[in-house]
Amino acid sequence: MKTIIIQLFMALIALTGFAQSKPEASLKEVFNPKGKTVLVTAHRGDWRNTPENSIQALKNCIAMGVDIMELDLKKTKDGHLVIMHDQTIDRTTTGKGNVSDYNLAELKAFFLRSGSGHPTKHHVPTFTEILALAKDKIIIDVDKGYDYYPQVIKELREQGMIGQAIVNVKGSTPLSVIEQEVGKIEEDITIMPVVDMKRTDASDIIASYKSHQKTIIQANFSTDTLAVLKNIGNLRINYGLWINSLWPEQNGGHDDDMAVEENKKDESWGWLVNHKANLIQTDRPKELLQYLRTKNLHK
Repeated sequence: MKTIIIQLFMALIALTGFAQSKPEASLKEVFNPKGKTVLVTAHRGDWRNTPENSIQALKNCIAMGVDIMELDLKKTKDGHLVIMHDQTIDRTTTGKGNVSDYNLAELKAFFLRSGSGHPTKHHVPTFTEILALAKDKIIIDVDKGYDYYPQVIKELREQGMIGQAIVNVKGSTPLSVIEQEVGKIEEDITIMPVVDMKRTDASDIIASYKSHQKTIIQANFSTDTLAVLKNIGNLRINYGLWINSLWPEQNGGHDDDMAVEENKKDESWGWLVNHKANLIQTDRPKELLQYLRTKNLHK
């Protein structure tokens, strides 16, 4: 009888919408200052194996067990948000010109290029298509979407994805300025300012976000000798702490190439973890996942 009651209770929770999906629960855990899990973000998806910012990149990330896919947004001539890093489509598709030169149907006629520049059979996805596939499977980090902030939030809400998304805001900018530009940030939205830790006002900028409980600080630093880095782990008291391992100028030299090509994972990813980063963005998601699992920092 007790088992039946528990089963009925769990079913009731699911039906009434109180049950959290795994990615939603993972994003909530980011704000636990005592949490040990480190979330892995795949930069533009699994771009080494499939076109960046593509549907297939998202599928690869989900299959790999990556926690977050980072993506970039642009807007078509007819008002659709699409997944694209550059202002132009020259580098990543078989077309030429600005994204804003084309309506969605015209843009869909082009093919995405692989990381090596060769045409593939993949097409430019819309933000809506990505969200529909990602729902209940993976967290989405919306980079380069600040110019379209109201539409980004509208589409996230329409897809029921607010609890599964991180929305990047203008870098090294106090929250008061952000809210002057886009209006009051609602409490259930997870936002992420990118902060250049070399700035003399970096601490003040970070402190300005304390009133918004769902804030992740993306800390960028070209050298690891900055005095502010000695206590960077204290940010975990109020914020999630995201550090990129992509390129050495973002992490003081503790980057992906050091980890993989030089086989110095402890000196690279380990250094970031020791400084309390609980979100790491990487171009080597498979290898980072393996490393974190050996350290019991990822399931």
